[in-house]
Formats: sequence, C-alpha cells, structure tokens
Amino acid sequence: MLGKFGDNGELFFEIELVTVTGEKFLVDALLDTGFTTGWLAINSQDLEALQWPLVAPDIEMQTARGNEFFNIHQGLIIIDGEQMTIPVHVGEEIPEFLIGSQWLEIMELTVNKSEDILKL
Repeated sequence: MLGKFGDNGELFFEIELVTVTGEKFLVDALLDTGFTTGWLAINSQDLEALQWPLVAPDIEMQTARGNEFFNIHQGLIIIDGEQMTIPVHVGEEIPEFLIGSQWLEIMELTVNKSEDILKL
C-alpha cells in the first residue's frame, strides 16, 4: 500500500472504513508509532456514521496527553485491498484517523523520504 508524506514529514496511508450498512468512506490515516497497543483510533464523532458495535466501554490507556478513556468498537476496514475486522479505539479529541504500530507486526514499512517512497 502506497502512502504519502505530510507537510511535516508525517506518514499517511489511505484506508477505507466500512459502515454496518456496507457504505465505504476513504480516509487518510496517520501512522502513529506511539500508538503501540492498537490498530486504529478515531474520534467519537466519526463513529456516528459508522455505527460499529461496542465491544468494551471505558478502557483506560496511557497517551501522550496522560491517561484517557476509550471505548473499543468492532470496526470493519479495508487496508491495502484487504477487508478485515479489527478493534477500534474511539475517544474524544482525536484530531485525525490514527493507525497504530500494530500494523508493523504484520506489514513491512518502507520509507525513503528523499526518493518519495512510502509503502506499508
């Protein structure tokens, strides 16, 4: 899967979010290597359109801003053309769609900024 660099060197990858009714939304997701315990994090406002089922409420996690609470939902996404069901961390004040470093356990990351190469 090809990615793109943000203005400040961020690593973005396009993924599709699939609603419970099968509607698909293309979004750019930021690879957050500090998000080590999850696959995807989204803002609670974005969950309204997706209607993904709740798996576990009020899970406390350490973040860069301190301890915060997240609801874990069962999400359906398409990444690199492959559809999969994953746990999704849903919280307040998440400014962008975040994909966590769990993806690096199953996919290889290739980065060469000078050559404008970004692949996951």
